[in-house]
Amino acid sequence: MKKSQLSFGLLLLLSVVVSASSFAQNRKTENLVVITLDGLRWQEVFQGLDKVIVKQEMFTKNAKGLRESFAADATESSRQKIFPFLWSTVAKEGQIYGNRLKGSLVNVKNKYQFSYPGYNELFTGFPDVRINSNDNINNPNENVFEFIQKQPGYENEVAVFATWETMPYILNRDRSGLNINADRDSFPALSPELKLLDDLQKLVTRPVEVRLDSLTYMGAREYMKVKHPKVMYISFGETDEFAHEKEYDQYIKTAHSADSMIADLWTTLQAMEQYRDKTTFVITCDHGRGGLGRDTWAEHGDEIPESGQIWMAFLGPDTKALGEVKNSPQLYQGQMATTLARFLGLEFKTNHPTMTPFPGVSVTAQ
Repeated sequence: MKKSQLSFGLLLLLSVVVSASSFAQNRKTENLVVITLDGLRWQEVFQGLDKVIVKQEMFTKNAKGLRESFAADATESSRQKIFPFLWSTVAKEGQIYGNRLKGSLVNVKNKYQFSYPGYNELFTGFPDVRINSNDNINNPNENVFEFIQKQPGYENEVAVFATWETMPYILNRDRSGLNINADRDSFPALSPELKLLDDLQKLVTRPVEVRLDSLTYMGAREYMKVKHPKVMYISFGETDEFAHEKEYDQYIKTAHSADSMIADLWTTLQAMEQYRDKTTFVITCDHGRGGLGRDTWAEHGDEIPESGQIWMAFLGPDTKALGEVKNSPQLYQGQMATTLARFLGLEFKTNHPTMTPFPGVSVTAQ
């Protein structure tokens, strides 16, 4: 092991020790926002436009327009164009993991490497072999959001807005009682803005067979303005949908749009007393896709090894400003559930096994 790798590993281990003993009393996070971008590859997050795929007309209908908007000689410049919030605010003030070219490895543990098993692992901390399809079947495993909602002070303080119709089953709305708004669910008539959004979603076309991410986002944002939940999960889906349609230009554009919406939410919440300097953002995905420059970029699953490769980012008052993390210990998707609870000073315990929190993430800067 290189000296730099060893040093960083020791730093993270030290962070765990410091966190275990002092995080509870030093913790500043009072609110948690979790955002997922379904099936968004780490390759675009860290390297920008895939120059090979852009050249293939079968994948990219408007290559010229895509290059004009997002291409650059340096990968750092291209990724900055696609994800300006991620590579300005988060890279400056938070932590980003998953650049495998720089020794930051983040993987799923479940062997299936597609959405339902990924979200199950992400939010239950348990890569359950029984979760092996995307069918609308209620998840038997307790998730971290329902666990949080059971804790004193968090009753009715958790909300979920999702693009994909299967999310209520993944989080088992019937059992958990979580407030979940997904796909064709009507937006609650809590304000004129939410009423307008509900009218709009019934009238607009769907480029793919899910609710528009922009409607999911605006519903979540307006709900936060009215109800002020302590925990919000926003699940975007268009990146995966456009990838499966093999529309690379739309895949990139919707990823860029998601970054803009995340930036808008961060700005919105920082202007509100409840959330300002008291809110942690966690941004990640459920699975990866085929590798750089490969025709398999549009697909994922156990026959495509790269689809088990993911990324994640953290931003908030209890996350040290490490930026793009390099040469870090191997991390797994299943560690997220306990990490989310820990940001709120909670220990996620349930009737199934859970993985340990990420080291060095939920640690107050000294």
